[in-house]
Amino acid sequence: MSIDTILRTTLARTLAAAACAFACVTPARAEPIQLMVGGIEKQIYLPAALADRLGYFKEQGLDVQVLSDTSGGHAEDGLLTGSVQGVVGFYDHTIDLQAKGKFVQAVVQFGQAPGEVVLVATRHAEAIRSPADFRGHPLGVTGMGSSTHLLMQYLARANGLKQGELRISGVGSGDGFADALRSGRIDVGMTTEPTASRLLKSGQARLLVDLRTPEHATGALGGTYPAACLYMSAPWISAHRDEVQRLVNALVKALRYIAAHSAQDIAAQLPADYLAGDRALYVSTLQQSKSMFTADGVMPADGPANVLRVMRLAERAVTAKPIDLSRTYTTEFALAAR
Repeated sequence: MSIDTILRTTLARTLAAAACAFACVTPARAEPIQLMVGGIEKQIYLPAALADRLGYFKEQGLDVQVLSDTSGGHAEDGLLTGSVQGVVGFYDHTIDLQAKGKFVQAVVQFGQAPGEVVLVATRHAEAIRSPADFRGHPLGVTGMGSSTHLLMQYLARANGLKQGELRISGVGSGDGFADALRSGRIDVGMTTEPTASRLLKSGQARLLVDLRTPEHATGALGGTYPAACLYMSAPWISAHRDEVQRLVNALVKALRYIAAHSAQDIAAQLPADYLAGDRALYVSTLQQSKSMFTADGVMPADGPANVLRVMRLAERAVTAKPIDLSRTYTTEFALAAR
């Protein structure tokens, strides 16, 4: 065998070995990121459910574990204790936490309206025609300290009631809320879809306040009201900027999917239990309220100040505290989303 042949053979074997070594290396696994959602089956948190179901997190090279709880207040606790890295909940929590000396930021904005409704049990529909009639009646929210608690307080205060005149209790969401309304434990309550439409369709409840679209929310809350978002602690964001960007990339892609597809197409991507036993009703409700979602994940410019105004009228902890709204959200990651 000639020297030239030996050299060519050796080179070929070396290149083959290198190629095999490159191909056979198992890529380092991404560190798991846990996101707590205040009810993953709720339509208001649809972008998180879709990003998970459609594989957008994996597409970004992330190992995201989506957890679910009944209340945004509970999810907030998980973030503060470090058991989760992010919360899919309402933007108002970032303001509330700053007033308590804790700095978190919304990194991508899902909702430009709360997507909630206030329902009154049909048996009390004649006596309770507006929030001005809440006095003396048991009121239900997902949990004490939750965003539904805040909004219920605001609606009562904006209609002339005082804090001491309200009887509010946490009853959860979904079937827990429905059971509380049916059983008479509450006469009025705030909930989201698909629970609201189930109760309306059955005739067990009447619609009192509609916050499912930007138009309705603006009328009831005095302006644009950014709600559902992903928020994370400021120190974690600073230390994990690449992961945050990839999370936002996935969630903005989900928002674009919602904007570009019909409610029927979207429902087809969800498990049956999200649809609460009535696919047609879920699709109809989602089609009517799709406008609550932003198309790009960017915080509406006039939204934060309006949320702060609502919180102050509701007499939350922010009333006597200076709040730097610029530290409660960032548009950097959504604007850079691919």
